[in-house]
Amino acid sequence: MKKRFVLYMLASIVTLTLFTACSNSSAKEDEQTIVIGIDDKFAPMGFRDENNEIVGFDIDLAKAVVEKMGKTAKFQPIDWKTKESELSSGRIDLIWNGYTITDERKEKVLFTKPYLSNAQVVVTLEDSKLEKLDDLDGKVVGLQALSSAADALNASEIRSKVKEVTEFSDNVTALNDLKSGRLDAVIIDKIVIDYYMTIQNDTFKVLEESLAPEEYGIGVKKGNDELLNQVQSALDELIADGTAGEISKNWFDEDRLLK
Repeated sequence: MKKRFVLYMLASIVTLTLFTACSNSSAKEDEQTIVIGIDDKFAPMGFRDENNEIVGFDIDLAKAVVEKMGKTAKFQPIDWKTKESELSSGRIDLIWNGYTITDERKEKVLFTKPYLSNAQVVVTLEDSKLEKLDDLDGKVVGLQALSSAADALNASEIRSKVKEVTEFSDNVTALNDLKSGRLDAVIIDKIVIDYYMTIQNDTFKVLEESLAPEEYGIGVKKGNDELLNQVQSALDELIADGTAGEISKNWFDEDRLLK
């Protein structure tokens, strides 16, 4: 009986030791992993390629920054409408996917310095009679829900003249509704529609008048100044040594990084 008890105690100790070792290993792994929340339908910043792999300018830049920090990047597709909630809950560490800096968002998250310029523009079909913002009077417009496109439209005088605004979960769906004739126009990031018009034969055109200039930044949870400083420092180094510029050239054929 005593021998059996001793064997039981030894087995318990071994099990506890293994459990503790695994727990410590898992904790260390978590500490070395930066979870980045993305919209995986936001080309060319972050999207899935023909092999369903997550790729994009922000993906490559984030990988380089996190590597410079001595850590590993993990990309987590999220519902873009809940991005700030995902961040504040701790399910993700960063929001990084064409994330526009706005005063409203500054109340919810910490931002790095802006690293890329953008603008919200109006895209329609090539044979459309729409030529200027005032032509949206009485028209049906689409945009991504809870995006900076919505902010730009709401801040414009033309908003009160638009007949209807339809919100979509992503830009791809909005553009498909434009092609099918269910929309007259789509409000979208210039950097996104420029990319689509480069790689696809869709007959789109962009109005010369834009709604609002803006800048992209990286979102960090309020209170996590240490992570913010680490990300900013690594990004600054990559911009200074030209690594970030090379990533930009790979996607845009030019260095678009803000210095």
